[in-house]
Amino acid sequence: MSHANGFGLAGVIGMPVTHSRSPAIHNFWLNAHNLRGTYVPLAVQPERLKDALVGLVALGFRGCNVTMPHKQTAMALLDRVNDTARRIGAVNTIVVEADGTLSGFNNDGNGFVQSLRDARPDWRADKGPILLLGAGGAARAVVVALLENGARDIRISNRTAEKAQAIATEFGSAISTVAWDDRSAAVADAALLINSTDRGMIGKPSLEIDLGRLSARTLVADLIYTPLETPFLADARARGCTTVNGLGLLLNQARLAFKAWFGVLPDVTPELIKAIQATF
Repeated sequence: MSHANGFGLAGVIGMPVTHSRSPAIHNFWLNAHNLRGTYVPLAVQPERLKDALVGLVALGFRGCNVTMPHKQTAMALLDRVNDTARRIGAVNTIVVEADGTLSGFNNDGNGFVQSLRDARPDWRADKGPILLLGAGGAARAVVVALLENGARDIRISNRTAEKAQAIATEFGSAISTVAWDDRSAAVADAALLINSTDRGMIGKPSLEIDLGRLSARTLVADLIYTPLETPFLADARARGCTTVNGLGLLLNQARLAFKAWFGVLPDVTPELIKAIQATF
């Protein structure tokens, strides 16, 4: 799209979107880089999604983030979707191209991997076994990113075993499954332990897992950022583990979207983290 006036519009499409921290993140960066523009929440009912995406072009938007319940359904409405998003089966970022067409991406997995490297710069996906709890959409994004970064041994444990097996079947020999009842024992040799379930989120029950066999060398991550430290992470930290909450994923995936829309790759600064933490 042409942006002759230099004013950049972007936003987040979802239903609901009032809980989203994305406006606070992107508007912080717009101000920090003295860029003319704004990022707005766009509440869109599922039946109006197609109209809303067409509207992005008509209104001169540079693009948008996509959150639930539109991450999967938006894919079929775009002109092109990159390979990573196709493998995940969902988009979280849309870019309005110069010719008015729409391109879809999914930066969630890459944002997660970067959050691991922020916490432990020498982290490698092939350092040892990875135990992933959960087999939903977030888990798929994590699996794809880990495989793209060289993971060789990802073990998925999920309450519904069939969902874990479906991911293992789809993505090949690097993926295996662990019975949900065996999850506590399986942490013993994990180099990376990840919770991708909603257990531990505000308003949800805590994740039920015994970390008694967890090594202090294990890197432990939770995709949840409300609260910033779940009981799962608190337990792991008390055992000497380096822990990573979901805020890093949120901020790092946002960096990639901001670059696509506004041409600047922003930093995750202490000031930004403080500003976002103040919204909780």
